[in-house]
Amino acid sequence: MTIKIGDRLPEGTLSEFIEVESEGCSLGPNSFKVSDLTKGKKIAVFGLPGAYTPTCSAKHVPGYIALADKLKAKGVDEIWCISVNDAFVMGAWGRDQNATGTVRMMADGSAEFTKALGLEFDLTAKGMGIRSQRYSMLVEDGVVKQLNIEQAGKFEVSNAETLLAQLG
Repeated sequence: MTIKIGDRLPEGTLSEFIEVESEGCSLGPNSFKVSDLTKGKKIAVFGLPGAYTPTCSAKHVPGYIALADKLKAKGVDEIWCISVNDAFVMGAWGRDQNATGTVRMMADGSAEFTKALGLEFDLTAKGMGIRSQRYSMLVEDGVVKQLNIEQAGKFEVSNAETLLAQLG
C-alpha cells in the first residue's frame, strides 16, 4: 500500500556517508532510524531512481540545492534525497553534486524503506533491480503533509519548485 498524506512514515533505517567525524557519527557510512531523524522536524524529502542517472543528476538534485535557502525560509529543517543505492555511492554523488551541507544524501541500499513506503519500482528488466519511484514529500514530525508521486518516466511534480509552492 502506498503511503498517503496524513500517514506516519514507516519504521526504517537509512544510511548516510559522513564526511567529518562528530559526536555520535563516525567517518563513513552511519545508519539512522527514520523515526529518530524526523522527530520534531519539518523535512523536505525527495526520492529518485538512482544516483548518477540523467534526470536525477541534471535536474532533481540541483533543483533542491538551488532552492534550499527558500525551503528553509519556509520552515524546512532538512532536505533529504533518498535513493536505492549504498551510502558510499550516495556520498560520492553528493560530493559531485555539491550537496554536502545542503541536502542529506540518504541511502536505502536494499530498498527496504522504499518498499515500506509502497514507492518501489521494478527496473529488473533494464538491469537496475528494484528502485524508487520519483517523488517528493513534506514530512512534519514523522507525518506526511504533502506527497507528489511522478508517473513513470516523468519529472513534473516532484521537483523543488512544486514542493516550495505547497509550503505557501
